[in-house]
Formats: sequence, structure tokens, C-alpha cells
Amino acid sequence: MTDDLAERFLVTLDLDGVADKAAFMERVVRALDLPYWFGRNWDALADSLTDDTVWPEPAVERGLLLVVRGWEEYARACPEEWETAREVFTEAADQMPGLSVALTLG
Repeated sequence: MTDDLAERFLVTLDLDGVADKAAFMERVVRALDLPYWFGRNWDALADSLTDDTVWPEPAVERGLLLVVRGWEEYARACPEEWETAREVFTEAADQMPGLSVALTLG
């Protein structure tokens, strides 16, 4: 797995228009192509981000760069949920050397 972010497998999590946890989780499922049994809760998200066996196949060898865009609207609409999402992203990236999460601005 590479430490070079440019070589990691890029996945974009587009949160434009997301205004609740259910929609957030659906976007996560689609972006990461998670299995049907994904629990659609914060613990399941943490488990999936720290288990490279459910990552897209190229990310297993190269590492995963998850770019989150359009998150500002969700953060304003659901600040407590967004704080939880940020904590999950941060903790997963801290635990998983091959995972980086980037929030885009604008």
C-alpha cells in the first residue's frame, strides 16, 4: 500500500442534497459499493472503512483516498450527525494506514 495520496484509489463521496442520515448512508453505500448487508449506521460505517476486504478492489493494494464533497449543507442541516460522521472518518483514518479522507471546500 502506498503512502503517496496521488497513487491511492480515489472514491468521491458526493453529499450534495443530503439532509439526513439515511440519505448520507445511501450515498456511502453507492460511493464505496458496499455489500447489501451494510448496516447503514455509524458502527457499520466505521467497520467498513477499517476493513479493506469491503473496499473497492483496487484500493486494497493501493490504499483508499475518500474525497467528501458537498458536505456543508449536510453539516448545517444535521450538525450532530455530521460531527459523528467526522469522528468516524477521523478514527478510521487513524486506525487504517491505507485510508485517507479529505473534505473538499466550495
